[in-house]
Amino acid sequence: MKNLENEITLKGDKVIEQIPSITDKALRINLNDNIYGTFAEIGAGQETVRHFFRAGGSSGTIAKAMSAYDKDFSDAIYGVEDDGRYVTESRLRKMLNHEVELIEQRLSRDKHPSKMFFSYANTVATIDFAKQFKGHGWVGIKYQIEPDEAYNEIFIHIRFKETDAKLQQETLGKLGVNLIYGAFYKYNDPKRLLRYLYDHIEKDQLEIDTINFSGPRFADVDNRLMSLQLVKNGMTDAVMFDPTGKNILPAAVLYKKNILALRGSFRPVTKVNMDMYEKSLQMFVDENKVKKENTLVIFEITLSNLSSDGEIDERDFMDRAELLCSLGQTVMISNFQEYFKVVEYFSNYTKARMGLALGVNNLIDVFDEKYYRHLSGGILEAFGKLFYRDLKVFLYPMEDEFGNIVNSQNLKVHPRMKELYKFFAYNGKVIDITDFERENLKIFSRKVLKLISENKPGWEEMLPKGIAELIKKDHLFGFDSNKKLETEKIE
Repeated sequence: MKNLENEITLKGDKVIEQIPSITDKALRINLNDNIYGTFAEIGAGQETVRHFFRAGGSSGTIAKAMSAYDKDFSDAIYGVEDDGRYVTESRLRKMLNHEVELIEQRLSRDKHPSKMFFSYANTVATIDFAKQFKGHGWVGIKYQIEPDEAYNEIFIHIRFKETDAKLQQETLGKLGVNLIYGAFYKYNDPKRLLRYLYDHIEKDQLEIDTINFSGPRFADVDNRLMSLQLVKNGMTDAVMFDPTGKNILPAAVLYKKNILALRGSFRPVTKVNMDMYEKSLQMFVDENKVKKENTLVIFEITLSNLSSDGEIDERDFMDRAELLCSLGQTVMISNFQEYFKVVEYFSNYTKARMGLALGVNNLIDVFDEKYYRHLSGGILEAFGKLFYRDLKVFLYPMEDEFGNIVNSQNLKVHPRMKELYKFFAYNGKVIDITDFERENLKIFSRKVLKLISENKPGWEEMLPKGIAELIKKDHLFGFDSNKKLETEKIE
């Protein structure tokens, strides 16, 4: 069919991606004869399903729309949570599972052989009357792409940034439509699906800090890589995942915890990193205000550590994540270049004592004024935020060019910072790690990486037990066993 409208294009025009409106997205789904399901929304009105009702043709899409606001009603339908809370991932999962079971029970496959069933749900707390707690929530969809196929799931956790309940409700409604539309029409490209969640939503309206994909259509999706996209796209400042590779909600794992954080490139993780971790952890749990059973250790990688020529090296990131997870560690990817921002972030969730394990060079950088010129209070403002909290720095020594050990007693900061450094050191904020392996001080990640890339021997013994075998088996960091064999033949 010939297009009757003659569209004019001019020299120099740029190609602009056409983003369908929220109404267009809802209408496209409504007009699909096979997409059919339910909406269950708790805590912020029935904001998502409202768009589908208003778009027209909704009778072919909406089997049921409900909102069990009363807690007793909600418990009677979905069951009681162990912790008694309602805005949780567990609650969202129960809602989706329950609603999908009802669809399968009540709608005969014989009568609806081509239907792709779905259930959309959210459980949300909007801003309180005092406007101190802005609110957060869990949003998800469980759905099919083929009638006889197993269900896929997408779960996201959001934090509201707006300070008006009505605005938060409207934003949630748009997000819901974007999620449903993306689930059906962008499932083949999860990275784009993620970006499209913000269609017609600004970043200062909403934060997405956790996402997990599962199901047959997402069998090849690594959720750790999806976490990285959240930070990379500016959707959140930090994400976390556990040793199994599952993305976890920072607020849930950090809440009221004693936190020990280690920042590094971990490219790859070496014996130095693990010695620093083990020794600092022992010193940390020996502190009076720290309980071992309440302590969480976090290996943190900043986004700048993942950049190569301004681009994020995703393969390199996955290699590092693979090794840290294999060692049973919880990993955080952040957009925080300065240490005080990390501490400030943790302080949103805990008032308990925190610890930072640093190398000498890292601590010297902390006292470099150039990192704080953007702050109105300069380095004093940063240090107020860093050391005002109940924080201790556990300092791992280094060996200088003459073979001398450099620690908190003899490290050299800029002369202008000398007295400031003394103030914190003498007040017990900086503690030396004295029980260390001296031979580890000669190990550097960049040296290990160079040996691996050049297929030269000697790097294996610089790494923790089992790490070298993993690098060789999975060909991490560019390790090429074939190239090594060819080199040996030539020699």
